[in-house]
This record gives sequence, structure tokens and C-alpha cells, in this order.
Amino acid sequence: MTALIFLTAAAIAIIFAVVAVVHRSPIMNVLALVGMFLAIAMVFAIIGMDFLAAIQVIVYSGAILVLFLFAIMLLDLRRVEGIGEGGVFQLLLGCIAVIGLGGAVVFAAARLSPETGAWVTGAEYGTAYPIGRALTGSHLFAFEFVSVVLAAAIIAAVYLARRDR
Repeated sequence: MTALIFLTAAAIAIIFAVVAVVHRSPIMNVLALVGMFLAIAMVFAIIGMDFLAAIQVIVYSGAILVLFLFAIMLLDLRRVEGIGEGGVFQLLLGCIAVIGLGGAVVFAAARLSPETGAWVTGAEYGTAYPIGRALTGSHLFAFEFVSVVLAAAIIAAVYLARRDR
């Protein structure tokens, strides 16, 4: 039963991801991302990663997507225009790339086992301790850099939305 719920959540995440990429409306793209992030949180909860499931809902489905919606509404984007018509070669190349990448992911996932690192064991498994140690230790610069990039993105969105009168 757990495997069925896991596969259903994974399929829902994939469907919402495809909708987020192919839909023309930016609002629908963000709403599809919400559905995808919630399905991924469900996958995390099923495999016992409760902390990651909570972070997925709080940070991604909450804060990041609210920021995306704010930027879309600030820029008053109603619809995304097509960049141009792609040729048959581009379509074929894209399909080959997707099939190749999907095959590589399936191949790598099939080779994983508890002995090769598919399962993290130990007292720190499923807690915030190793993540906090990494963010305040070896990854501090990257963590702070992301916050500066997000602040710059907000400033750029406000600047682009400003109307010269």
C-alpha cells in the first residue's frame, strides 16, 4: 500500500511538473509548481524524511512560490508569448535528451541499495541537526549568497515593474 501511495505521489509530481513547464499562463505555472512541491513533500513524508517534507511545504510551497506570485503580479504578466516556432530537429533533439536523461535516472535509481548509499542511517537521520551544521559551517557562504540573490531579484522586479510617467 505504501508503494502505491508513493508511486501515485511521484506521478502527480511529474504531471504537475510537466504542466508547469508547458502551460502559457504564468499564474498556472506557479500553481502547478505548488501542486508539484506538495506532491514531493508527500514523497518525502512517505520515505520517512519528515523534516524535509515540512521544509518542502513551508519554504517552497509557502515562501518561494508566494515570492513568484508577487513578482508575476508586480510585473503584470498575463500570458507568455512564444519565442518562435521550433523545427523538427529541435523537437527530435529535445525528445532524445528527455529520454536519455530519464533513462539515466532510472538506471541510477535501479542500482541504488542500502549498501551503496540509498539509505542514510544513524542517530542524525531525519533531523535538522546535520542540515543546520552544514548551513552554518561548510555551506555558510552559499547560504548567504542565495539570500543576496533573492534580495537582488526582488529589487530587480520592483525596478522592472516601475512605470515611468
